[in-house]
Amino acid sequence: MVRCRRSWREGPPGSGRERHMASWQLVLVVAAGVAALVAAVMWLRIHPFVALLAVAIGVGLAAGMPPQKIIDSITAGMGNTLGFVAVVVGLGSIFGMMLEESGGAEKLAERLVAACGPQRAALALGLVGFLVCIPVFLDVALVMLLPLAVAAGRRTGEPVSRFALPMLAGMAVTHAFVPPTPGPTAVANLLSADLGWVITIGIMAGLPTLLITAVIASRVLSRWAAENVPEMVAPTPANRHPRAWAAPHLGVVIALLVLPLALIVGDTAVRAAWGEESPVALWLPLIGHPFTALLIATLGTFYFLGIRLGMPAAEVQRIAERALEPAGVILLVTGAGGVFKQVLIDSGAGQAVAASLTAAALPTVVVAWLVAAVIRVLQGSATVAMITAAGLVAPLVEAADRPEPFAALVTIAIAAGGTVVSHVNDSGFWLVGKFLGLSVGDTLRTWTVQETIIGVLGLVFVIMIAAAAGVL
Repeated sequence: MVRCRRSWREGPPGSGRERHMASWQLVLVVAAGVAALVAAVMWLRIHPFVALLAVAIGVGLAAGMPPQKIIDSITAGMGNTLGFVAVVVGLGSIFGMMLEESGGAEKLAERLVAACGPQRAALALGLVGFLVCIPVFLDVALVMLLPLAVAAGRRTGEPVSRFALPMLAGMAVTHAFVPPTPGPTAVANLLSADLGWVITIGIMAGLPTLLITAVIASRVLSRWAAENVPEMVAPTPANRHPRAWAAPHLGVVIALLVLPLALIVGDTAVRAAWGEESPVALWLPLIGHPFTALLIATLGTFYFLGIRLGMPAAEVQRIAERALEPAGVILLVTGAGGVFKQVLIDSGAGQAVAASLTAAALPTVVVAWLVAAVIRVLQGSATVAMITAAGLVAPLVEAADRPEPFAALVTIAIAAGGTVVSHVNDSGFWLVGKFLGLSVGDTLRTWTVQETIIGVLGLVFVIMIAAAAGVL
């Protein structure tokens, strides 16, 4: 431990052997910190926000950082992370809540299922989950869309799980792979990845992952689930309380859903095609930046999904305020993850971990996936797994010094790793089991297997994209 402190304050000692020992001591400090984080969250039931902050301070002290430097790292890590993520998640939450409360998400889902017909309803619901979960949190989307799966099951005489599981696959893929959902947004920020590239890679890897998983879920996994969806949890759409305002037009809903993604990806595409100094590239970043793109889309929902349909202005304000309540907890956890990452960097522990991971001689995307997967299995929370893995892998990405889409590919690899093996230590596991009326065993045979398929396929497609781009 003395050498760890000297290595941070004075630089590594002279001999190669001493450097190697100091490096491994730092790696052991990080390993102990991650183990403490897992124990705190899983067994002691300490909130991830508190646990991440406490572990970050502990790692800093064990690595020999002076107390004042630890405080500086906490301030910088929290500020740098929330400076970006808070705006994106906040605006995205309001956008999603307006889409839900106006009835826009429900209309999109019903029209898409009706257009595809009963035979393709399972795949259609998977696509519905994929689209709706771009701005809407997974648990909210599940409550909102589950009646559609129930209705499809009744019309066809098939088990509800045949339609609900593909729908959940679409939600899980988007929730993990496509910003502005919190997980990939936070990881992209921690790895300094271009959000346009992250969205592009997330969709490129996510859509084929969804299609394959939806087919497996509908035809295989659904056979392992007992038919027991609680009626009180999933009422039919016809029994819902009618809204006091007009229903939105489907074209407007689709346009608003696509608008922020198109602006963000368009900015990235223009800069890649014409360079940073072209006249268009000088101005497009203003409207193509995630802040502005989501602000434009959110203002659009206020008018086109609110005021124009007869929704009172006071109701629009109430929806916006209610949308920010669940976002607050996510932002605090994300900010604490930024603190952990900053302590790893400032203490030198992150570079030591990066060096040890490099020695494994595996592609960075595979290493990133493995780190996220291990943390996910141990402590349960996908968000904590993604953020922790990003902090550990960030020095490795920085040292590689490769152009995009490298950082974006690592971002999606972490997201895929943080998706696998949702089991009894994950709140999502119990949420799905409750709403589908599944026993613990049925949930393990369906939801856990499905999440693992998504995580593995996500890695496979990331590797394929990386190989095609020549950045594997």
